Amino acid sequence: MITVKKLTKTFQEGEVVTHVLKGIDLTIKTGEFVAIMGRSGAGKSTLLYQISLLDHPSSGSVIINDVEVTSLPMEDRTLYRLNNLGYVFQDYALIPELTAKENVALPLLMQGVAKDKAYKKAIDVLSSIGLSDRANNLPSKLSGGQQQRVSIARAVAHDPKILFADEPTANLDSESGQMVMKLFQELHAKGQTIVMVTHEEEYGKLADRIIRLSDGQVVK
Repeated sequence: MITVKKLTKTFQEGEVVTHVLKGIDLTIKTGEFVAIMGRSGAGKSTLLYQISLLDHPSSGSVIINDVEVTSLPMEDRTLYRLNNLGYVFQDYALIPELTAKENVALPLLMQGVAKDKAYKKAIDVLSSIGLSDRANNLPSKLSGGQQQRVSIARAVAHDPKILFADEPTANLDSESGQMVMKLFQELHAKGQTIVMVTHEEEYGKLADRIIRLSDGQVVK
């Protein structure tokens, strides 16, 4: 599903150059649940952002499902993200003015799905994670764990090829974190490819495989 070759990412601020990723090579299989782990500053989230097309690497290539996505024009990368990838962030990234149902339906509407069909799919997905009674609530009326579940529903409503998650349990209490990981395991059991950054060993062990980074390189 994903092949990464000689991936680098460098940031420059004034005359200071920081090499965050230093020639990453890795592959992730279709249907695999992979955890990216390492100490703070190892480059975990930077790597996730490059392979999920939220950022563009300094050099190297990312191939997703036989498409060399790093060479696509910016507009095509945006469309590829919208149609093929799903995202879960540690801060939930819900639009505060939209209800849970509207947040989940948004990617579908952006794809051109009719409003009634998009809202029906949103309700179905929210129901599948036990939040049908919260469909018309604004994010401010939801707990942190509920907001993260809504963000997962939004990420998978359009059946993405890959679900990317950046520290999805970092802002949650233990019970809510376990509930989110249970959802990931259920999605994985249905064949969903998942790439998750986490610093929590107990959650990393739930993945099929752990890719450990240190100082911008894969070490294990």
